[in-house]
Amino acid sequence: MVHIPSLFDVGSVTHPGRVRERNEDSCLVRTDVGLWAVADGMGGHEAGDLASRIVVQSLDAIGTPESAADLLAECEERLFSANQQILALSHERQGATVGTTAAVLLVRDSYYACIWAGDSRVYLISRGAISQVSHDHSELEELIAEGALSREDVNDWPSNAITRAVGVADDPEFEVVTGPAEPEDIFVICSDGLTRHVQDDEILQHAATRRAQAACDDMLALALDRGGLDNVTIVIVRLLTPRSQEATRSPLNREPQP
Repeated sequence: MVHIPSLFDVGSVTHPGRVRERNEDSCLVRTDVGLWAVADGMGGHEAGDLASRIVVQSLDAIGTPESAADLLAECEERLFSANQQILALSHERQGATVGTTAAVLLVRDSYYACIWAGDSRVYLISRGAISQVSHDHSELEELIAEGALSREDVNDWPSNAITRAVGVADDPEFEVVTGPAEPEDIFVICSDGLTRHVQDDEILQHAATRRAQAACDDMLALALDRGGLDNVTIVIVRLLTPRSQEATRSPLNREPQP
């Protein structure tokens, strides 16, 4: 398949929040190859910030793959490499638990792939509706899936340990979802520091009506205003309509505000 370059409106922001002393989140913007990522170092453990940086640095070493399949394969290879590096870091620290979530978005040749482990999320906003592409690898999600807990009970649950992460097992488990990517689709990649304060419908409202960077900044401000209890990281990727198609767009389409 011939690679057709895509145009993107991209924004990103990462912040320690109002409670944590350091930011253990990391993010990667590689629009040149169609790759974006968020990693959230595991809170309460040693070197979470190092673990998230290892994931981002490993992914950042990707060059320019020949195809979408090559990009996905190299991304998975880099994640497994990062896993081994973090395990080595843990060994250096006498077996201390070191780990990080990872949520990666790839867009190439009119398709997307989402690869993740943990509870950092990837959302897709398409045709005015928001859906969560990823699902959390967490104790809460397992309880909900088993029917032992309802969505309404989540806010009152005292803890939510993640069940998958990078750097905690020799054979890490990553989940992959793929699908078509269309002009005007918007992807939001974020750590749980955002979603514990900002609801899905609010993410939809901000991301769909503002330019990508402005939406990132606005949602960060909202999370901080509501307590900023954790590190907050957001990456927004909007697929722009190719110039050759602009004439066919409906004049009723609303442009996002700057």
